[in-house]
Amino acid sequence: MSESPETALRRALEMIEPEMLRGLARTDGGYVELLPDVPAPNPSPASIAMNNRVVATIYEKLWRPFGVSMMGIAGMSMSAERAKAVTDLRLDGPQRVLDVACGPGNFTKFLSEKLTGDGIAIGFDISEAMIARAVQDNRGPRAAYVRGDAAHLPYSDSTFDAVCCYAALYLIPKPMTVLDELIRVLRPGGRIAIMTSCEPRPAPLGSLVGFGTGLAGVRMFPKDLFVDVFEASGLTEVEQDVRGLAQFVSATKENQRNDR
Repeated sequence: MSESPETALRRALEMIEPEMLRGLARTDGGYVELLPDVPAPNPSPASIAMNNRVVATIYEKLWRPFGVSMMGIAGMSMSAERAKAVTDLRLDGPQRVLDVACGPGNFTKFLSEKLTGDGIAIGFDISEAMIARAVQDNRGPRAAYVRGDAAHLPYSDSTFDAVCCYAALYLIPKPMTVLDELIRVLRPGGRIAIMTSCEPRPAPLGSLVGFGTGLAGVRMFPKDLFVDVFEASGLTEVEQDVRGLAQFVSATKENQRNDR
């Protein structure tokens, strides 16, 4: 069982695969660093903001709530959103949880507090600023952080009992590659949950919103896209909750067909 942040960090390092990559990783910053001296990419204004230390500092209290209100889900409080994540992921024991694009780690720490025994929540992000803030504010006996590229997750197949990615796929350069990776590292019977953008309807409104968000580097995804992708990947118990310009989608990885 994890008894301290240092133990959680050691366990997070031990989970890295392949072994060669694990041997090259650094942990002197209080997290597992897989990309030393490699800055996060900044292809858009939105991604530049996510790599800014000031934004990382105010992210949870100001930046994210503002973004959530702009997406039309202001009626859901941050605590309600976290509770929904716990429910959608079905957290209730000694599970291994991966939180991709964890930002400053507020969700990661919250999820970790719902685990028991040797359960652990790994917050994963490419932003040095966000990971540094996560280490400063949100380490815990079952919460540790890794800096790396989510398009190439450093884990073996079926490593995690639950995986999630909230408020990030619309900023990521290769969102579908990241989604494939999330599914790959999820064990059979495990749960995946995402929160991302959703194109508004009717079409003229969608075009207008898409133009504005596109300038900022934020994608708007079709309503049925992730449901279709999950079902095509053999996932079951697919659930979708659309709120304004946001959508929550969760599913269970099928126990047999995809892992033979």
